Parts: sequence; C-alpha cells; structure tokens
Amino acid sequence: MAKSRKDRKRDRKRSAAEPKRPAKKKAAPRKAAAAPKRERDVRLEIIDTLLTTPHRDLDALWPVHQAMVKGDPRFYVHLAAWYFDRGEVRDHKEMFVAALSLSRFAGHRDVGLALLRRLPPFQVGRVIDFIHGDRAAEEKAKKQATKQRGKASAKGEPAPRRKTKPAGLFKNIPRSLKTEVERYLREREANAEAFDQAALHARRVLKRLYALLHIKPGPRAQAILFDGKPPADSKLAALKTIAKMSDPADQARAIVANKIPFRIAVGSIKRLTPTAMVALVDAMSSQELINHLGALRRHGAFDDEGITALIHEKIEAAKKDERVQAFKAEVAAEAAGVSDEVKKKLTEVTEARTKAKGRIRRSTALLCDKSSSMTDAIEVTKRLGSMIASLCENDLFVYAFDDVAYPITVAGDDLASWERAFLGIEASGCTSCGAPLQVMRKKKQAAEQILIVTDEGENTTPFFANELERYRKDVGVDPNVIIVRVGAAMDKVERTCRERGFPVDVFRFTGDYYALPNVIPFLQQPSRIDLVLDILEYPLPERPAAAT
Repeated sequence: MAKSRKDRKRDRKRSAAEPKRPAKKKAAPRKAAAAPKRERDVRLEIIDTLLTTPHRDLDALWPVHQAMVKGDPRFYVHLAAWYFDRGEVRDHKEMFVAALSLSRFAGHRDVGLALLRRLPPFQVGRVIDFIHGDRAAEEKAKKQATKQRGKASAKGEPAPRRKTKPAGLFKNIPRSLKTEVERYLREREANAEAFDQAALHARRVLKRLYALLHIKPGPRAQAILFDGKPPADSKLAALKTIAKMSDPADQARAIVANKIPFRIAVGSIKRLTPTAMVALVDAMSSQELINHLGALRRHGAFDDEGITALIHEKIEAAKKDERVQAFKAEVAAEAAGVSDEVKKKLTEVTEARTKAKGRIRRSTALLCDKSSSMTDAIEVTKRLGSMIASLCENDLFVYAFDDVAYPITVAGDDLASWERAFLGIEASGCTSCGAPLQVMRKKKQAAEQILIVTDEGENTTPFFANELERYRKDVGVDPNVIIVRVGAAMDKVERTCRERGFPVDVFRFTGDYYALPNVIPFLQQPSRIDLVLDILEYPLPERPAAAT
C-alpha cells in the first residue's frame, strides 16, 4: 500500500533525526610489490672508483672511501697498501692516507702514517689541507661567483646561481698525524740535499706545513723558507747565483752541479741558450722530461739537433724507468704538440711500461659497442686493446658490435696496429650487447673473462644476459664480466647480470685516459675472488721506530 503524504513527511523527519552511518570506503587499489633493492658491495664500489682520475677533487672521493672504511675495514687497509704499489692515480693515494689517518679501526692509523712517509712533500701538504680544510679555495670560488654576477648584471642578464662550499673536511689534525709529519720534516732537514730539493719543488707547501702544524723549523729550514737567506751551500743560493751569471757555459755547469730542476731553472734564467738547454735536459728524470715536453718545444729545444737527440735518448730510457706512469707519456705527446717521431717514441714508452705490469693468463674477449654515439667507446677499446694485447698469453677475441657482431683482426700489439684494424668501424646502428656472444657461442670461442666497452643501452635482441646464459651452457665456461661504462651510461647490462647471479665488475670511464691502465690488474687475476684474496693477503707497511 502506498504511503500517504503525511506518513512520508513523518519518515523524513525521523530519518533526519537518526545519526548517519559513515559511507563505505572503496577499497584502495592494491599496490604492486616493490622490487627488492639491490645491495651494492662496498668492495666493488671502491674498486670501481680506481678507474677514475678525480683531478684533485678529493671531496668527491671521500664518501666512497668512508663507506669502505666502515663497511669492510680489514679489506680497505690492505687495498690501500696494494694500491700504493700497483696504482697510479695520486688522488686515490692521498685519500687512502687521509682516511686511514682519521680511522679509529685498530691498526689503520699506523698503516696510513707509514704510507704518508712515501708521499712527496706536495702530496703530504694536500692530505693535511684536505683534513684541515681549505678556506682559501672557498674564498676564491666566492670571488669568482661575485665576478660572474657582476658581469651578468652589467649585461642585464640574470645572475648565475652558484653554491660555493668549503674544500676539505675541516677537522682537527690528529696528534699522531702531526707527529708523523714532524718526523717527516725532521728527516729531510737532517739531509741538506734532500731538504733543498724539497724546498725547490714545494717551498710554499713546506712553509704551510710548519706554520699550520706549529712545528718549529730547524736552522736551515728557517733560513731558506722564512728568512729568505739561504745558506751559501744550498740549492736556492746557487739558483740566485745562476740567475746573475752572464756566461751560458757557467750557467750550464752550475745547473748540472746543483741538479736544478727544469721548472725552477727556466724561470730564473733570462735567456736559455743551447748550452744551458742541454744542461737542463741532461739533469731531468725521464718523467720530468715527459711532463715538460711542451715547454721544451716552446723554448726551441727541438730546433737544435743535439738537444733533440738528447731528448730522444731520455725518452728511450723511460721505457725501463719504473717511475714513469704508463699512459702519461702518450697523453703528454698529444698535449705538447710534438713531432710524429716523438709521438711514436712516447707511444712505445706507454707500451713498454704497460708490458712491465705483468701477464694476462686467462683467455679474454674484448667487445666494443659501435652503436650510435659510441665514438668514445671505439677509442677506448683501441687504447685498451693496445695495452692488453701484448700481455695476453692465451686467446684474445675482439669484436665490434651494433645489432650484429664484426670480428676484428689485429696485426700487431701497438696502437698503430689497432688504429688500422678499426678502420671503417664507425659509430652507428642499434645496440645488441649479446650479438658478439652469440657469434662466439656458435664458434665455440671460450673466453674466461669478457671486457665490454659500452653505455649498456641495449635495445635489440639478443640481449647480453640471455646470451651469456646460453654461452655458459654451450661453451662450458663461466666468464667474469668487466664493463667499462662510457658515454651517457645506464646500468641495464649490469643489473640483468646481477639478477641472474653472474659475476660482473663495472668501471666508469669519464674521459680520463690516465686511469685506463688500472684495468689491467683486474684482468691479470685468475678470477675476481683471487683478486680480492690477493689484496687481503697483501703485506701492510710498518712505520720505522722513532729515533731516540
């Protein structure tokens, strides 16, 4: 029966008086389960950084080294000792000393101080400045930012925003470190020739060490560094005398007798005659000569046949000089603008010093990504190939790839041979990192380690991880994978390999060719675990007992 109008009105009033039930909420859509975060081994993190050359940016290295000290302090201290003997990048050596000297883990400080004794004065100064903090660098950055804002304002342009931050840690220097630096300075003061040589190269640094750490200088240090009255038998007094000489022959004899370095002498002698130039070149070490090739060329050293022949002799001697950095010779040749003949000799120095690093006993595959925008990868592969070819005792398989693989045959192990072998290999096409593995699998080419130079931007089948799994089954090998990551890099290949449990190491290449030889020790070990064991068993240096 239909309700009357009066009944409906009564029902509405009753309904309004009753408390309202809360509206039933709609069930929220179920979120997809988040992918588990992939943990990063701190050992791999620190090893990855060894390929980079920070160019004095120690602040960027500090967080990684600190993570390693906290995450695996036993490995870190042995890695520091190992790297001092096997590595070449000075920034990392300084960071090892700083991190160990500040560490509270048992034994770290003693090792850090023992390693500090092996640094030249200018590097000791950099370690101290980094720990203490360098306000001068901050003030300089602020002045540059102010100057840029002023220029922008004058042009009516918006002022650039640049944040300046202090350089260093701004911590108190530990007493143990101060004591070790004082011992370091006293030992040099006790040897007049060693102290004079240090004062010639790093006078400003030595002054700062004495002043900052409140170390009272000895009589000779006081006279040379602070009073400006070097003793008559000192190199600095001899340098003043040389500058006043008018006879080039006398200047040359004095330069040789006092072992005045080129960088210092060239600024004190008003006119560099061939006789004086011969004396300077003859007094140079091989590394010093390589470092100053550009200055020698500007001063006309290569215009004289006798001086040129002497330079060639020095470069030849660099092949057997353990102090010469492997790749610095070749890079210096390009920067100095020297002749093709000198460049060739410097390339030979690089090859000789690389060969001295040891042998690669595992069969190796070198894979080069030649897809679009991978010009840098091609160049890096040629450099790496010329380094490792002469070290390989077993097979070396070389392929360039985009979405197909191109086998590369190299006639020799020098860089010129690799340049010729890569003629016609241009950066173009899609990216299939698994393409060369597919070819190697079909040819049954067994490689115990795979070195691939790529940005990991694979976008075409076969994909690397899929093909690596087939390769392991069909060929019967379990290769280590080493990725040299170049360009606008991503981590696709690394991620998929790790998800399947394949061992992989990654080196980030940022254009620092000086650091490429650091890849070689990782290729020389029988396996990745053997490299770690080699580092863990590396002997630690000890500080000599203090003189009583």
